[in-house]
Amino acid sequence: MRVLILTKIFPNKSEPRSSPFNRQQFAALSRLCDVEVLATIPWFPGAAHFARWSRAGRLLGVPETEIIDGVKVHHPRFVFVPKVGHSLAGPLYTASLVSTAMKFEGRVDVVLGSWAYPDGFAAVVLGRLLGVPAVIKLHGSDMNVVAELRGPRRLVSWALSRADRVVAVSKPLRDRAVALGADPANIDVVRNGVDRACFHPRDRAEARRTLELGEGPLALYVGNVERHKGAVDLIQAFASRAEVGEGARLVVVGDGAAMAECRKLAESTGASVTFAGSRPHNEIPTWLAAADVLVLPSWNEGTPNVVLEALACGRRVVATAVGGTPDLLESEAAGVLVPAKNPAALARAIGAALARPYDPASVVAALATPDWRESAEMLHESLFRAVETARRKAA
Repeated sequence: MRVLILTKIFPNKSEPRSSPFNRQQFAALSRLCDVEVLATIPWFPGAAHFARWSRAGRLLGVPETEIIDGVKVHHPRFVFVPKVGHSLAGPLYTASLVSTAMKFEGRVDVVLGSWAYPDGFAAVVLGRLLGVPAVIKLHGSDMNVVAELRGPRRLVSWALSRADRVVAVSKPLRDRAVALGADPANIDVVRNGVDRACFHPRDRAEARRTLELGEGPLALYVGNVERHKGAVDLIQAFASRAEVGEGARLVVVGDGAAMAECRKLAESTGASVTFAGSRPHNEIPTWLAAADVLVLPSWNEGTPNVVLEALACGRRVVATAVGGTPDLLESEAAGVLVPAKNPAALARAIGAALARPYDPASVVAALATPDWRESAEMLHESLFRAVETARRKAA
């Protein structure tokens, strides 16, 4: 089977740490079938002059083709018009990719769009042009945020109702796809995996010595430092010393648009926060090992891989009850859920979690998720089902 993957969320030379979940799953998939990826790059005339403000300007140096984890990755440019209506983004994105996609005519059996909009929409259109089935993979914010906008919602609904199969990373996303017109019989729930060779219980004291973190209750945040990720809520929670506990500390691993706001808030409130910056993915197991608890205060999520990785490392989680996160924290051993956008509730939950001793082995036992090989095998089965169904219809 020959698979052409279309996605705007994938690593590249300038953003090597981007979307490790797609990189890992598609690399594992490439060991089961032939895979090529169209990892798109935004572009607009004069983008070089706006590199400070626009991702399009910062990605001008990305090569046309790369080999990433053994997978051939192409980086076609798509026309991105800042502040243009969301309803025009999908058609414009698709039109930008037609010439590149048509080079694969007769060379692929299925197109996979990884992100509902614009990639899923484009996959359905380009699949028809290539005469092959189209599959849409849903992640989280693509359905919980983007598909809530009027223009994208209409086009996402159009694409979901015409896709040969839909792959959702959680049950709530499956239900959301059905609500937008997908045939329930055509939806497969394929959870993201976890690299158990990297993410497993390690000695906490040794990890803290390695990172020079010292002793005392320690909470960890790993991810983009953005408002919608709850980063500001988290700093506000840690400002409540009486709730999180005297001596409790927070380490933030990541970077983002809300970093300056978070630093200023931590300084003004006296919250005990260490900002470690963005770190390579292969360092994250050590940061998790050093922590007593992982905190994920997002306003929306799909199936957050950092939660899977924390649980695989034997670390309990405090997270907001959004998206597919409740699916991962079904037992008390795994962690606790709180409402989103509620720093007070978050502070209380963190304080209680930091004060509670637990056995890391019991946390690992609560984790019911595949590794990346198993996740790729399930994705492969879904893609194969789409191809076989299309062939029977054509016969």
